[in-house]
Amino acid sequence: MKQSMRTYRWSDRELQIGQRTLIMGIVNVTPDSFSDGGCYRQVEAAVRHAHRLVADGADIIDIGGESTRPYGNNQPVTAQEEMDRVLPVLERLIREIGVPISLDTYKPATAEAALKMGVHMINDVWGLQQDVAMATVVAKYQVPLIVMHNQEQPGYQDLLKEVNQFLLKSIRIAEQAGIAKENIIIDPGIGFGKTRTDNIKLIRHLRLLEELDCPILLGTSRKAFIGTTLGGLPPAERVEGTAATVAIGIANGADIVRVHDVKEMVRVARMTDALIREELE
Repeated sequence: MKQSMRTYRWSDRELQIGQRTLIMGIVNVTPDSFSDGGCYRQVEAAVRHAHRLVADGADIIDIGGESTRPYGNNQPVTAQEEMDRVLPVLERLIREIGVPISLDTYKPATAEAALKMGVHMINDVWGLQQDVAMATVVAKYQVPLIVMHNQEQPGYQDLLKEVNQFLLKSIRIAEQAGIAKENIIIDPGIGFGKTRTDNIKLIRHLRLLEELDCPILLGTSRKAFIGTTLGGLPPAERVEGTAATVAIGIANGADIVRVHDVKEMVRVARMTDALIREELE
C-alpha cells in the first residue's frame, strides 16, 4: 500500500513527499565521477552548478565527495579527504540556496561534521550496513535518511526478495538506533551490484517496495545499463534513456528521482505526474 504524504520541515525550508514527484539534483565534488569527470571539483564550480540545478527546478541538492561507481571502479577516500571536498561546498550552499541539501556519504565522521553545519538529509549508499555507527549519528540529529540497497557484485537467487530484505534490515537498524520510520526513504540501488537485466527488473517491479511503507527514491541517471541498452552510448548521451527510466519509475511508484539533467527531468516528471497523479474531472 502506498504511504501517505510526508512533510519534512527544518527551520528555514520544507519538503513535501507524495504530492508530486520530487527532483534531486546531483553535484559530484570528485575528480573521478563517471558522469561529469570532475567538472565540479572546485568549490566555486560546485556552488555555481548547485545554483543552476535549483534554478532548473531541483527540489533537493545531493552533494557527494566520493565516487561510488560499482565493481571497484571508484577510488576510495578517507573521511578526512571526503570532508575536505564537501564541507566547503556545504557551508556555502546551506547559506545560499533555499532547498534541502542532502549529503551522499556512508562515513559517520563526514555525516556528523555535515550535520553539525546544518545539512538537511543523509544519503547512505550502503543503507547503514557499511558502518552501523551512521545510524547513531543520524538518530542524534533526526534528519531524513535515504538507505540504498548495495552489494559488491551481481548474483541473486531472488533479486526482488533480496533487495526487499536488505532494505528491511536497513530500516530495522535505523529504528533500533532511534531514527523515526517517518524519516526513512528507500532506494533500490539501480546499478549497484546489478546486471542490466537486474536493473530493468527492479524498475518494472518497483511498486513491490511499497510494502516497506517508505517513500521510494530512484537513481537511474546516465547509468551504464542505459548506455548498454542504447548501443554503447557514453554518459553524456544517455539523457533520453534516463527520461524513459524516470517516467516508468514514477509510474511504478517512485516519489523522488535523483538526476544529473534536472531541467529535462523536471519536464519528464511533470508530464508523467499529469498522466498518473492528476485527478481528472
